[in-house]
Amino acid sequence: MAEIVDLVIRGGLIADGNGGTPYRGDVFVDGGIIVAVGDGCHAGREEIDAAGKLVTPGFVDIHTHYDGHATWTSRLNPSSSHGVTTVVLGNCGVGFAPCRPDDRERLVKLMEGVEDIPKVVLDDGLPWTWETFPQYLDHLAGRHFDMDIATQLPHAPLRVYVMGERGANREPATAEDIARMRIIAQEAIAAGALGFSTSRSLNHRASDGDPTPSVTAAADELAGIAMGLSDAEAGVVQLISDFDDVDGEFDVVRRIVGESGRPLSLSLMQFPHAPTRWREILDRIEQANKDGLSVRAQVCGRPVGVLAGLELSFNPFSFCASYAPLAKLALAERVERLCDPATRAALLAEFPGTSVRAISRSLSDLDRVFVMDSVPDYEPAAEASIGAQARALGKDPRDHAYDLMLEDGGKLVFYIPAANYVGGSIAAAEEMLRHPQTIYGLGDGGAHCGIVCDASLPTYMLSRWATRGGDGGLPVGEVVRGLTRDTAAMVGLDDRGRVAPGYRADLNVIDMDRIALHRPAIVYDLPSGGGRLNQKSTGYVATVVAGQVTYRDGEPTGVLPGRLVRRARSAQNRDCAGT
Repeated sequence: MAEIVDLVIRGGLIADGNGGTPYRGDVFVDGGIIVAVGDGCHAGREEIDAAGKLVTPGFVDIHTHYDGHATWTSRLNPSSSHGVTTVVLGNCGVGFAPCRPDDRERLVKLMEGVEDIPKVVLDDGLPWTWETFPQYLDHLAGRHFDMDIATQLPHAPLRVYVMGERGANREPATAEDIARMRIIAQEAIAAGALGFSTSRSLNHRASDGDPTPSVTAAADELAGIAMGLSDAEAGVVQLISDFDDVDGEFDVVRRIVGESGRPLSLSLMQFPHAPTRWREILDRIEQANKDGLSVRAQVCGRPVGVLAGLELSFNPFSFCASYAPLAKLALAERVERLCDPATRAALLAEFPGTSVRAISRSLSDLDRVFVMDSVPDYEPAAEASIGAQARALGKDPRDHAYDLMLEDGGKLVFYIPAANYVGGSIAAAEEMLRHPQTIYGLGDGGAHCGIVCDASLPTYMLSRWATRGGDGGLPVGEVVRGLTRDTAAMVGLDDRGRVAPGYRADLNVIDMDRIALHRPAIVYDLPSGGGRLNQKSTGYVATVVAGQVTYRDGEPTGVLPGRLVRRARSAQNRDCAGT
């Protein structure tokens, strides 16, 4: 090792990503690589005093939707505010490549509906300099970011690209269609994609109401596409399903993995309408792994919650007829109109309105709606609900919700725990976290711009689980492993996720005494002035990407060392590191 290296992180408590007890030591970085860990006298051109702080690998978030954002911005917030140094795009079968010019509108509407990214933002932001998936990767490869990005081939655009209207209309794929999709999947992996993703959820619909093109794809089609990954001898499969027919859907999972030999991960949550289904799915995952199939569940350690408010995509009165003429008004004008007694009376009489959307059902049950305070409480007690508060005050819950909605100039945020919180308990999420066949995921960074802000999950995992010790918590080393080594390994990024010589120098220095989340808030930094939810954090002393400090105390330093990571290049870099 050289006498002077690029960066030294001194005297921190190192959680190295392997899951063990953190230990004290120095981390030496040169040329973007960790060159030594331990004690040493070598100087650094830059040094960070980490005494009393936790030093971890950079977090690897494998479930994001920055597919569009990465084409128009270099800073991938909110993820970059939460110690994330690598994100994987192209989840849930939606994305923007491959795509012929005539299909652009269709894919934009799909992303708008499935992931709540406004059409005007996508129309203005997407440069559309590509048609094929390799061309899309080449576009991303020419850009610089505050973290590394990697991609997956999404099923919906692939299906439309090969089958045209038949694919969009969910018609069965022919043998010729499947053969063509298999070839494109192999080409995508060869070009650097990490895998292939698909959605079988009826909740995934375009903004015009049409289900996602992949929702009814037969097992022949899914297994055939996965065989493209097998042909390339690389890649993973990511899948989301409603699992209304647990056995039928899991037969599809087993066929995909059994025929292709490629690892698969699927989204797993506890839902109020089927509160024990997650256990049924985990039982089948356990059996699949006993049978030699590599299947994991992506889980998260907190209630999956919907955010609502006047400034967000929905509020408790969004589905009332009298609200429709107000929906597009500027916030200040909308608040003024809502203060009118006649408007108030009409909306209260119409509440909850009419809609088949699941969000409307959630917003209409005011015993499940809470106010999100400046210090977010993701596990609120039943007596803190809008309904319970109203009854305690002797008010009609509708009146109370209306009054709250207008507070702070209409900027108040409501929180509705939608999953992982049946009976006001997070016990199911904890059991999922502790299961040996699960991995951390479901952050959805870049998606659900006005309804969800779960990209903050890494910070939540540290503040909620790693700081509670034996009191309903998890060992800090185990949480760090779940955020780093395990997620990186799941998608084949074997050059990161550990603090060890030869690994990529993506690192966090964290003050665990201060680690905390702020309340999500809308920022207007999308193309066309579009708004999105952002959530800041406290406690990140420094975040390092490829040996360069990208954030200090939550503020960007201005450097952008992040690049597109292609699978082959990741493996090559790892081999060159000699580890």
